Formats: sequence, structure tokens, C-alpha cells
Amino acid sequence: MHWIALQAQPERACAQAPSGLGTGVADTAGLADATTALGWWALQFTPKVALAGPAVLLEVSASERLFGGREPLVQRLLGAGRPAVGVRTAQAASSLLALALLQLNPGACRGIDSLPLALLADARTHLATLERIGCTRWGDLRALPRGGVARRFGAALLDALDRAYGLKPEPYPWLVLPEVFDLALELPAPVEAAPALLFAAHRLLAQLQVWLRARQQGVLALELAWEMDARRDTAARGQLLLRTAEPTLDMGHLQRLLAEHLARISLPAPVLALRLRSVETTALAGASASLLSDALRAGDSLVQLLERLSARLGPAQVLRALPCADHRPEHMQVWLAACPAGQAAGLCVAAPKIRPAQACGAASAALYPTWLLVPPLRLALRQDRPLYQGPLTLLVGPQRLEAGWWPASEQAAAEKRVETGAATLRDYFLARSEQAGLLWIFRERLASGVQAARQGHWYLHGLFA
Repeated sequence: MHWIALQAQPERACAQAPSGLGTGVADTAGLADATTALGWWALQFTPKVALAGPAVLLEVSASERLFGGREPLVQRLLGAGRPAVGVRTAQAASSLLALALLQLNPGACRGIDSLPLALLADARTHLATLERIGCTRWGDLRALPRGGVARRFGAALLDALDRAYGLKPEPYPWLVLPEVFDLALELPAPVEAAPALLFAAHRLLAQLQVWLRARQQGVLALELAWEMDARRDTAARGQLLLRTAEPTLDMGHLQRLLAEHLARISLPAPVLALRLRSVETTALAGASASLLSDALRAGDSLVQLLERLSARLGPAQVLRALPCADHRPEHMQVWLAACPAGQAAGLCVAAPKIRPAQACGAASAALYPTWLLVPPLRLALRQDRPLYQGPLTLLVGPQRLEAGWWPASEQAAAEKRVETGAATLRDYFLARSEQAGLLWIFRERLASGVQAARQGHWYLHGLFA
């Protein structure tokens, strides 16, 4: 058996130490529960991890072979990557001995028998009595008659002493990584402004990052809830649901999204506690490494940019083009919100892969203009000839279009992507204007049954850049 005890140091004790996570947690003050986070991180080395007060215990004898021996395992354990900057460590053949050595300065132990009894948790309640009989060390207690010690102090003290010397097995409730992240944090003082909640939420996000890394997952949706002062005649609880378009481990991006949404929230009462819960997570795809520096992406991704802009400006101000299978030029694409308002805050959905129908051959498709006028501009006529900043000369055409006579599907009609109505009957022409250059115009064709003497109107529909 080989036990390793870990304990996160206070922030002031490791202020000069470098950060272990780099983009994650800078110190123990950045975590909601440094001991639990340290235990989650230690599960990558052995499944036998237990929490013992402010310390974390690891039994690594069964895992040494996987890491190439005890020394390589200990080197990786003590290397970079810990969720807390400063961590005290101690190693021993028993867990109680490792916990005792953890409380001593390095090099202060001259043997297990010389350890003070105050370092044995089960002996602390009997220290005054033991000191009066001259028993102050582990060796002194072990030298006493076992029968008398059991009658005077109870069998639990002898049992702890035997476990400390490795004479009895040490059963522990092993730490298990929770399936759902759900952690509460009591605020040191009431918070009356929603943006001020971001400071405490940073600690919960740092704890979430450790949990996600231990599960090798990324978060897609999380919920931030807050408990308000019940003495106010208002709602006692509030919450914010945050979603992302792709699984992420970037807590900086999530913190920026939270900042955008919290800036628009007004609190009816002071907040006393926060709670962060993971709603949806998924396996995180590994990133491919490259030896070329040019291939490394810097900055936020496009999805992160869209999420931040939608959170700041509103979903209706950030749009994306959605191709539609429609022959009518004005209906070949529609503009939808990149992050729909109907979804939870921060959610960006991928556009469906719908390609527009090829209504004509390659030669005719090349005549499509760069800019479409919405709606088309009706042109004046002179002697049945269209005018736009002067007479127009027809160069190419007609390109006949008959569309819009089919019924829209229920889904398309519900999403208002396809307009229903009368059929579209047009003849398109490529025209030239002396002042405006090349133009794309069309003439309405009349449906059957309309008087032949009636003529269709001319419209300007597109401009060529």
C-alpha cells in the first residue's frame, strides 16, 4: 500500500506560485470547493480517492504499473496541471501516517514513533489525559498495555493506531465523480446588482471546468440560479439558462456570455447564494495538433463571436442566410436569427443544408445579379418601352419563370420561410442603361383568362455590381 495526501494551500501561501491550469484557475480562491476539485482531478491517477477533511487521499499501489512505476506516477502527480496552485503533499505506507506528515514541516519527522499524538485525529479528545500520564508520542501510546487503553479510551483509539502503523486495512468511501455538476456557493455578502454576481460565478465556472476535464466532456447548456433575500416581498429565486452551439471547455467564453446576460437583469432583492448546474454535456472532440504555427487558430471562433454578438445586440440583430429550394429569386434565401430568440440564451443553431433549386441552365444562372431589390421597383413606360434613368435597351431574354403555384409544406409555412399566394409568372431580361449600367428587369405575364388587351407591368429586380 502506498498513500499520497494532498492539501490545497490558502491563496496567500501560494501567491507567488505559477498557475497550473493556465487558462483555468489561478489559485484556490478561484474555486468554489478546492478540496473537491482536487479530488476530481486526482481520479485520473487512481480510482481510490477519498476526502479526509481539508485533505485528499490517494491509494496508488494498484495504479503504479500503468504509469511506469511509482516515481513516474508521483512526478506526474506533482507536476503541472493541478486545479489549485499551491498543494502540500506527503507520502506514507498508511493514510493516517500520510495525513500526519502532511501537517509537519518537511524534514521534521524523525520516525513514526516520534510523531505527536495531536496529529492522530482519534487521540485529540484524550490529549489532556494522555499528557498527564506522560504519553505525548505515537510510540508512547503504542507502548501502553492494550487492554488498559481499550478500557480507558475505547477500542477506536487502538484501531486508529493500528491503521496508522499499517497493521489493519483502511476502508474509505471512495470519491465518485457525479454524473451532473450541481454546486452551490453562499455569497460572503448580499449582492444587489446582477453584474456583480459574475465574480462569484467565476468560482463556480472554475469548478465546472475541473469536472468537465475529469469527464472529458464539454458543456452545451448550464443553469445559473440565485437565491434572494426571503424577507423581501418578491420572488425568492431567479435563474438564467445559458446554451452554446458547440461543446466547450472555454470558461472565459462562458463568463463573457454570462456578463452580457447579467448586464440586462434587474434583481428585485439582494442575492444571498448562487447555484450552478450542468443541463447538457457531451463528449469533447479532440483537437488536432500541428507542428506549423500558421495552422494554430488564435482568438474566438465564429460560433463564439455569433453567440456574444447575439447576447449583446439581441437575436434579431444578428442574422444568417438560409438557402431555400425555390425558383423565385426573392425566395431563394431568407434571413433568420443566428441565435433564435425562441431558444435559450446563447444558443446558436446550425443552418439546415438546403440548396436552392437550379431553375435554369448554367448560362442563364450566370445572369443572376449581385443585388436584388426588395421589393422590385416598378418601371415607367414610354411607348411600351421600360424606363430607368432613361430608355432601357434589352440585351438578353426572355428567361421565363413560372413558380409559386405549389402549396407550401406545413413546416415551411409554420416557419414562414415560404410565402403562399398567386403563381409567379415573369419574363426576365438583361437590360442596359446609359446611366445605371446593366440591370435585371422582368415583365409580368398574365395568367389564363385575363383579357389579352391588358399588358403586364415592368419591374427592376436586380443590379449588377
